[in-house]
Amino acid sequence: MINTMLPVILGILGLLSAYFVYLKVKSSPEGSGKVKEIGDEIHLGAMVFMASEYKRLGLFCLVCIIALYFSLGWETSLSFFVGAMCSGVAGFIGMYTATKANVRTAVAASEKGASEALNVAFFGGSIMGLTVASMGLFGVGILFYFFGGDIKTIHSIEGFAMGASSVALFSRVGGGIFTKSADVGADLVGKVEAGIPEDDPRNPGVIADNVGDNVGDVAGMGSDIFESYCGSMIASIALAASMTSATITKLGGDQSMLQLLPLTLASLGLICSLLGILMVKIFSSKSPEIALRFGTIGSALLFIIASYVLVIEMGISVGVWGAVLVGSVGGIIVGLVTEYYTGGSPVKKIAKGGETGSATIMITGLATGMQSVAIPVFTIVCIIFIANYFAGLFGVGIAAIGMLSTVGITMAIDAYGPVADNAGGIAEMAEMGKKTREITDSLDEVGNTTAAIGKGFAISAAALAALALISAYIEKISMSDPTFVLAINDPLVLSGMFLGGIFPFLVSAMTMTAVGDAAFDMIKEIRRQFKEIPGLLEGKAKPDTAKCVDIATQAALRKMILPGSLAVLAPVIVGLLLGPKALGGMLGGALICCVMMALMMSNAGGAWDNAKKYVEKGNFGGKGSEVHKAAVVGDTVGDPLKDTSGPSMNILINVMAIVSLVIAPLLI
Repeated sequence: MINTMLPVILGILGLLSAYFVYLKVKSSPEGSGKVKEIGDEIHLGAMVFMASEYKRLGLFCLVCIIALYFSLGWETSLSFFVGAMCSGVAGFIGMYTATKANVRTAVAASEKGASEALNVAFFGGSIMGLTVASMGLFGVGILFYFFGGDIKTIHSIEGFAMGASSVALFSRVGGGIFTKSADVGADLVGKVEAGIPEDDPRNPGVIADNVGDNVGDVAGMGSDIFESYCGSMIASIALAASMTSATITKLGGDQSMLQLLPLTLASLGLICSLLGILMVKIFSSKSPEIALRFGTIGSALLFIIASYVLVIEMGISVGVWGAVLVGSVGGIIVGLVTEYYTGGSPVKKIAKGGETGSATIMITGLATGMQSVAIPVFTIVCIIFIANYFAGLFGVGIAAIGMLSTVGITMAIDAYGPVADNAGGIAEMAEMGKKTREITDSLDEVGNTTAAIGKGFAISAAALAALALISAYIEKISMSDPTFVLAINDPLVLSGMFLGGIFPFLVSAMTMTAVGDAAFDMIKEIRRQFKEIPGLLEGKAKPDTAKCVDIATQAALRKMILPGSLAVLAPVIVGLLLGPKALGGMLGGALICCVMMALMMSNAGGAWDNAKKYVEKGNFGGKGSEVHKAAVVGDTVGDPLKDTSGPSMNILINVMAIVSLVIAPLLI
């Protein structure tokens, strides 16, 4: 009883920790006058978007809840509701606190220096990390407490992952469309056409761009990581619930203990994340990069050591810990590789390509993105092979948990990036001086790298979580049909694989088109204001920023419906019309294509972004040069790749996998 309730208790304690961190952030000065006014505009814009988005999400979730109630029972329906609520709450809290931390980071940089600014920005992001980890533990833990003891009801917990994934997909896609339509519009008209700096208060699209950083890279990313985190736990629980006696004997312990293990490991990861956050605080007097690296790697190492002790104490085979180890190490490797391609020598090569124009930058950036796929995919393959060797398919799910266990610190560092970016924008718009901007720029530079690492990490984690979910789907079908096999020479399986490969391309096309269409409307509006508002370009008049926020909001809400609906409905239609074999093949095809495309798009976009920043530091002619103009084009193309289409891929495969797992009883 005590062990079963432990994840719930730790989830509550984690939420309390997040609240105390919020009070710490809130105690920092928020400034006055123009600084506070800008911060309030960003906060209000984010709140308006989230309220509108959640209204639409609520209607979608209501339809799903009713459908699940009549098809699979009240337990699954309730689990879906809890999952959707937990995901939505985690995203909202993260976004709310980030919009409170950004202005305080700018003020801290101005009044107290780099160390205090790092503390405020990081603690602002850590609230997101702690909330994601705690809400996941609490939600899954409470459902496991009530449904986990009975083989007839334990599979209803899978509805939680479906609810979390559905909210995540809409949040990520909607937030991505919002942020990139504003970013592209503001950059093309402001920097390229008008020749004014980034984050210039004269640009009507700047506030919308800053709002987008929060709704896309904080709320959206938070929901993204949340669904992979919970999906990996639930997939492992499902695999443990369908184990044979021989497998249980091999892994050690008993079936109930193996079912509880994913939640226990995640609980341990939350404790290690809290210690990692403390490490960042201790080393904050050092450079931001050193402090954040100490926190990330330190918490991962603590978890690896502590998880070994936990597995041994629970009487489970050490091979299961081997799966934990390979998942944790694999996550670090993917992060370092992503860091290299988005912040190392390839970035300088891309920037140099600007000497011969924007076409060369585009070619070099695409090549970098394609090349960056190789090592992460090889790492994922090694994780799958080694984890399976140690603990079978259950080991793959445990490896995903190992990678995601310290999500509290990982998400904290990822959310830190948008907070630091917003702080720089506020400092520029409020004219807080060159010294303040230098501090915020240094924080933002590290934040860009951490954001890129976070995307690589999220993709790899999603791949393992999806594979675990697909494995659970196969096991569930096989329990009712022992002859069920996914053979590549089966026409149904092969057809399903090709069908699955279509969806990543369709969703990418939809999201990129959505960004392009919304950006076009944004560009027209910014041009109109520059032309029709007297004295705007001279800095004598205020822009109508609310109009640009409204354009981005309406575009995001309209365009997110089709990709989200496609991801949810496709498995249902294929499964009911073509059967479980075709659906299994579709999941395999979608998984491979999603992972490849996600890595390529995210890394190429991140590399283009940092190539632009490398030029802006004074290299290859600096700001205003022809190389800089070419780099801006590359960054503009890369923006929807890394912040909209790329991130949507990892959620897409998880949504398709969990929907398939939930509806499996209807296909038998």
